[in-house]
Amino acid sequence: MVAAAKEPKQGENIALSSRSNNTRPIVCVFCGAYPGTSPLHVEAAHALARILHQNNYGLVYGGGTVGVMGELAKTLVSLSGPDAVHGIIPEALLKFERNYSENGTGTGKPDPQKVIDEQTYGRTTVVKDMHTRKQTMAHEVIEGGPGSGFVALSGGYGTLEELMEIVTWNQLGIHAKPVVVFNVDGYWTGLLQWVVKAVDSGFIKENNSRIMVEAGSAEEVLERLRGYVNAEGRFNLTWDAK
Repeated sequence: MVAAAKEPKQGENIALSSRSNNTRPIVCVFCGAYPGTSPLHVEAAHALARILHQNNYGLVYGGGTVGVMGELAKTLVSLSGPDAVHGIIPEALLKFERNYSENGTGTGKPDPQKVIDEQTYGRTTVVKDMHTRKQTMAHEVIEGGPGSGFVALSGGYGTLEELMEIVTWNQLGIHAKPVVVFNVDGYWTGLLQWVVKAVDSGFIKENNSRIMVEAGSAEEVLERLRGYVNAEGRFNLTWDAK
């Protein structure tokens, strides 16, 4: 089923404890729309999907059918069923998906039902823009049960931007969920070294240097999510809706 998003209102506070009775943990995974040149990146997505299935996790992700994103979603759906996966995709990005076509709708717009098959990739929600996509994914994690959090697999500019924004939101107190970097074949090593450099250079405080934590395997991702301790230097800010 492809649905319209229940979009957060402008200025709505996302720094909320869960209002739901959902005990199922939810993980938001940021990852690329390309498979990468090494098979290790897709293999890591498959391994993460298996771990999520074994531990009854739900997945929210960027809604793609291609690359690392598509492999992660497809694998988890094959194991846990379509209800375990929720993709959030801006309408403008549908043209990059496998089955994109503007034909047959009579509106000049693609038919999302034909672009993203629920039985293969899970439930999909089409949203208006990138910010709504990220905020909707964050809400689902916040509403999830214990062990919910954010994970970055390998990806490009978009993956890095999503990761850095969710790290910043943690530092600002907008959310208090784990942020885990799945460092496949050293892919994120440069970023982790940059954090050390930023601390040494006085741009990140030492007590905020562990907002994002590293995992070297799918099993370690789960360990980091469950054992995460928030950084002592997080800002104690209030983000009430105006």
